[in-house]
Amino acid sequence: MTTTCLVLAALLLAAEPATQASVDLPAARKSGGMPLMEALAKRSTSRAFDTRELSQQQLSDLLWAAFGINRPDGKRTAPSAMNYQETDIYVLLRQGAYRYEPKGHRLEPIVAEDIRWLGGSQEFVRDAPVTLVFVADLSRMGETPSSQKTTWAAIATGCISQNVYLYSASEGLATGVRAFVDRDALGARLGLRPDQVILAAQSVGYPKP
Repeated sequence: MTTTCLVLAALLLAAEPATQASVDLPAARKSGGMPLMEALAKRSTSRAFDTRELSQQQLSDLLWAAFGINRPDGKRTAPSAMNYQETDIYVLLRQGAYRYEPKGHRLEPIVAEDIRWLGGSQEFVRDAPVTLVFVADLSRMGETPSSQKTTWAAIATGCISQNVYLYSASEGLATGVRAFVDRDALGARLGLRPDQVILAAQSVGYPKP
């Protein structure tokens, strides 16, 4: 096989959808943790992360705290306008990229490779073991005027991000949200549609010593 053929084959393989299985997360721990006022006092933004991985339990708790289901009627830990629940959380890990599915509390595979480096323009994003990407699916927002959809979705993303901050403070983890993301490159790699908008990304990990 010629060098050109090998390169083309590699590109085609890279473009294939993820083939890994869904990941069932352990049940989130919904009690304990740091008192709210202490977590607020410790809430901060970090731009330096240790490369140590989070446990599956920590990842489960993190995603549930961010935007998990907390009531029998399917409502969530963060508000959304008209209960549209338009925000999806994509999770960039060393082993691949996933979409968090709250109803089953599991991770659905999207990309079977490490694309954390696409989660931001700063060098530290390569070190953080977890990067959350907040994607607003504007098609879920009904007859809301187009001029309002992104604003409403951005407010919801801010609420979700703050949940991540408070969980991280309670767990002794470092986190930082950012808007500096190559939306075109990351969106293409995640297979997003034009009406799926990346609003922000947030890395989570242990503080760098």
